[in-house]
Amino acid sequence: MRNAIEVVNVSKFFGKIKAVDNISFTVQEGEIFGFLGPNGAGKTTTMRMLTGLIKPDTGQIRIFGLDIIRSPLKAKQLMGILPEMSNAYIDLSAWDNLMLVGGLYGVPRRVREERGERLLKQFKLFDRRNQLVKGFSKGMKQRLLVCMALIHDPILLLLDEPTSGLDVESTILIRNILRELNEKGVTVFITTHNMEEAGKLCGRVAIVNHGRILVTDTVENVKNKTERFKILEVVFDRVADFTELASLAVNGEFNVFDERVRLVVEDVDAALNRVVDYARNNSIRIISLNTLTPSLEDAFIKLTGS
Repeated sequence: MRNAIEVVNVSKFFGKIKAVDNISFTVQEGEIFGFLGPNGAGKTTTMRMLTGLIKPDTGQIRIFGLDIIRSPLKAKQLMGILPEMSNAYIDLSAWDNLMLVGGLYGVPRRVREERGERLLKQFKLFDRRNQLVKGFSKGMKQRLLVCMALIHDPILLLLDEPTSGLDVESTILIRNILRELNEKGVTVFITTHNMEEAGKLCGRVAIVNHGRILVTDTVENVKNKTERFKILEVVFDRVADFTELASLAVNGEFNVFDERVRLVVEDVDAALNRVVDYARNNSIRIISLNTLTPSLEDAFIKLTGS
């Protein structure tokens, strides 16, 4: 499988400030990749370099093998871009914005009209297509911006905080459509500080802070790497003397809430066997048993200190 994005030893300075510090990562064709970090971590600067808006001071960026500096037009034709700030013309209608962007990308008029109608219907904006964008809510504007990023049928989507500050309906709609596009082969690159959103959408993530990448891996591996121990929660069918289970807990992390027992363990498999043996030996039924792993947000906080 080829790489959609290759970033090799890229740095960017603004005066004496190093906004991006010698980062390297790849995004494979057909994946949803999250570039995560707190505000000021270097996410937007990286996005601007990926899209050719600014040049890196060191390193190389390739989009499907095309150098973004040497072949910017060819590389940009493969991209659909949702920037940090809105690039829709508020004194134009939604339809006119779409037709304008499609024309700039060289999409034939009939094709962009067909795509425009399909996209506006898909994003629930078709009934408002002739209204000026200045009257749109933030959620409607964001949905329109995604339509504008898709009008030329790109194979790579670069989205900067695509659901930040949106209502629930717009967030779910955009998320579901991104999944559908990805299932059709579109590669998606997302920058965000919303860990919940990243956890729901992304297969792999890079966590960045102070311009440096701290870790790049699958969402599950990132969560597991940052926490050695697991929480085991067991609900029994009645209250009993559960002190026998306390020996399973590490660092004294053992709590009882009526018939519910929660403990922190290092070896989940061994602990599960002991719990089952305890229940069998004491004629107690297990109602539910769960192992709780750290969330992506927990991993993010631990890695960045944010």
